[in-house]
Amino acid sequence: NALEVKEAVEMLRGQAPADYTELTLALTAEMLVLGKQAGSIDEARAKLQRSITSGAAEAKLKEIVAAQGGDPAAITDLSRLPKSRTTVAITAESAGFVTAIHSEAIGLAAMALGAGREKTSDVIDPGVGFVLEKKLGDVVTAGATLVTAHVNDDRRVPEVIERVRRAYRIGAAAPAARPLVLERLA
Repeated sequence: NALEVKEAVEMLRGQAPADYTELTLALTAEMLVLGKQAGSIDEARAKLQRSITSGAAEAKLKEIVAAQGGDPAAITDLSRLPKSRTTVAITAESAGFVTAIHSEAIGLAAMALGAGREKTSDVIDPGVGFVLEKKLGDVVTAGATLVTAHVNDDRRVPEVIERVRRAYRIGAAAPAARPLVLERLA
């Protein structure tokens, strides 16, 4: 979906959220080591960082997009990506801390907007999806935007709002800090 492409390009430009960047670097470093393109995780991370800083990573993405018949100019100019007709702020009903987000429920809510398929014959709408404005551990006030939904079809919006609100847990106390990567399996 276009929102995911935008976030990935922003990461390649050093402009993505720190958690997204860290997870991407952790996973791709593992891939470089497994593919014997780096001798260690530290070496792989340094190689990845150089690729991002030099612009080589973004150039490679454009090459991949072109090879698959896409428009590499959309990587240079993100305004060329598909967009939704409108956005809807899905807000918190109470104040507190985000103590949990049920990712499967968020995914199913996005699918209901057209960002995924319920059955293989469904058509994916590349302009729709979610931007999570509040993440685990964030403080929220009643009425604060949890998620911005990018929408082209209003018919399922009430259902989607309810699904997203149920997916978020707001509690009185901040959850214990957790590492982004819980465990590395050898």
